[in-house]
Amino acid sequence: MKNKQTVLLYAVLFIIIAAAFIPLPYYVTKPGGAHELDPIVHVEGGDQNDTSTLMLTTIRMGPANVYSYAWAYMRDYEEILPKEEVRYPHESNDEYNVRQFHLMDTSQQNAITVAFDEAGKSYEWKYNGIYVLGVFPGMPAEGIVEAGDRITTIDGQKIKSSKEMTNYVQSKKPGETVTIAFIRNKEKMKKTIQLDAFAEAGGKSGLGISLADDRTLRTDPAVKLEAEDIGGPSAGLMFTLEIYDRLVEEDIAAGLKVAGTGTISSDGTVGRIGGISQKVVAADRAGAEFFFAPNDQLPAESGGLKTNYEEAVQAAADIGTDMKVVPVKTFSDAVDYLKRISDSK
Repeated sequence: MKNKQTVLLYAVLFIIIAAAFIPLPYYVTKPGGAHELDPIVHVEGGDQNDTSTLMLTTIRMGPANVYSYAWAYMRDYEEILPKEEVRYPHESNDEYNVRQFHLMDTSQQNAITVAFDEAGKSYEWKYNGIYVLGVFPGMPAEGIVEAGDRITTIDGQKIKSSKEMTNYVQSKKPGETVTIAFIRNKEKMKKTIQLDAFAEAGGKSGLGISLADDRTLRTDPAVKLEAEDIGGPSAGLMFTLEIYDRLVEEDIAAGLKVAGTGTISSDGTVGRIGGISQKVVAADRAGAEFFFAPNDQLPAESGGLKTNYEEAVQAAADIGTDMKVVPVKTFSDAVDYLKRISDSK
């Protein structure tokens, strides 16, 4: 009898431990932190004597197991997301990480150019080739090209943009071949691949890879962002504000503690992000006085979906914070608001 009880106890313990390692088709998100941008953003010769504090906000996200799912279900401001809302259906872990890195890199480049345009400073682009974001299963490039590869030539011709390469490939017929040269982990490689009809391109010829332009931004003064641990594009607005603050003489936030979120496009438009309620919580915990939220435009058929700004206002009311939520559509909206606050002090 004792032996049976011991076996049963060990079996139960094994099941409890094993459950922690069995992934579910969900991700769990929760409030992350509000990180001061001063030690992250470096502008050569930029003004670092400002008394204000600008902060980006983050969420924490990870694959769900039985326990994290149950815990998130019971707690406020923890969200359970189906896997397909986070990753593409065909996307591997490596491809997801590469895509997040690319989104962050693009966000940082947009942040720099928008800030430099606003401050009247110069910059230029250097094109390095084409960056592979992912490979579609069952297509010719599978097993040959990998996410993170940089394609430099096709059939001996240098390429400067993903559009240029796409147009070249689609000018060929399915069954024809192309030879691509690419770099992987600093190693130069060359492969000949037979093209196939690509359903996602309306049956035109394709390799079956998703692409992005690989380009380097050169600025004067030089800018460096140390944000390796931050993925995705949602810090774009706050990066732009911090860079701009370093480029101009005035202290644009006038000694205030300001947090926020939102993507930044190359024309300065502030875009919608996920997890904004959780970021409001993170900003409030860090003592922010103001929180910039994207005032995104929703389509008529949005089905009652709230804008980021509306979600942020609701979250702020729910937690009873004194922090003021400010709607912004563009980078200029954020700068103008801070200037008004500064002038009123």
